Amino acid sequence: MQRTLSSALYRDPVVYGRERDAVFGAGWQFLGHENEAATPGDYLSAEVAGRSIVAVRGKDAVLRGFHNVCRHRAGPLVTDRSGQCGGELTCKYHGWRYALDGRLRSAVGFGATEGFDPREFGLFPVRLETWRGFVFANLDGAAGPLAELVAPLDGLFEDRGVAVGSATLRRSHELACNWKAYVENYLEGYHIDAVHPALAAEVETARYQVRMNGAVAVHEVPTVGGVNDGLWAWLWPNLAFNVYRHGMMMVEHMQPVGHDRTRLDYLYFYDPESADMDAVLAASDTLTHEDKVICEAVQRNLDAGVYDWGVLSPRHETAVGWFQSRVAEALS
Repeated sequence: MQRTLSSALYRDPVVYGRERDAVFGAGWQFLGHENEAATPGDYLSAEVAGRSIVAVRGKDAVLRGFHNVCRHRAGPLVTDRSGQCGGELTCKYHGWRYALDGRLRSAVGFGATEGFDPREFGLFPVRLETWRGFVFANLDGAAGPLAELVAPLDGLFEDRGVAVGSATLRRSHELACNWKAYVENYLEGYHIDAVHPALAAEVETARYQVRMNGAVAVHEVPTVGGVNDGLWAWLWPNLAFNVYRHGMMMVEHMQPVGHDRTRLDYLYFYDPESADMDAVLAASDTLTHEDKVICEAVQRNLDAGVYDWGVLSPRHETAVGWFQSRVAEALS
């Protein structure tokens, strides 16, 4: 019998601070897709482990990552999720300008200063790697190759013929719960019959299975109708690839924004000529709302201090136990 993690790990800001470095700063975190920054000057930004990151396409077509921090007095370079900056990144505070490769181009109005060498004040770099067009960042620079982490997904995508559609749509949802409470909910189908009646009518929950391979957990269940394809793949520590029918996929980033808050960033890829987006979005919104209600209720009970630990089903919650073991190892 495997015990759950202690409830203290879901409500303690100190634990969350440790997770920011040990889990999110030390691994690969999703930023977006290359098609969001396709031409020179295009950029996309995201928060990773409490740090603001910007990825910008250079004039040489290379996508580079930087901390979204001016070297002068820490002003931001960009404030939008994505956009076009032209031929340089310009600080929003005092107007210092940087080339797209991170070099300081102009300390505007700074004047001649003894000991100030602009070559020493380039942007702080961030390591980027891509897989199938998806862009990831590693803050500490010490993570293994991204290709090794996502290798189990390659075979899965090939076997199922998963392709990234040409059109994209972004949506976000805020949840009042610790990120782990939501991830654990995602990693089991045990709750489907009780929480998701519409989904339960579309899938054969009795044949639901979750398989772990490396850093990947794959959910598979036969479908009997509806828009769901019955394939959900999750990548440590907080990213999921949800496959729908009609040639559509949704990338789900489970982003912690505090010890008791989580933001779900959804990036939909679809073929506008074949995807029934209205049906997909309706199903997605329903599932998200149902998960939000139950996860927030669980968080309130975790915060109350009555419950410390529970037990995990060896049949239905193996992926939850696997995830919790990885969290405990990262924090040890």
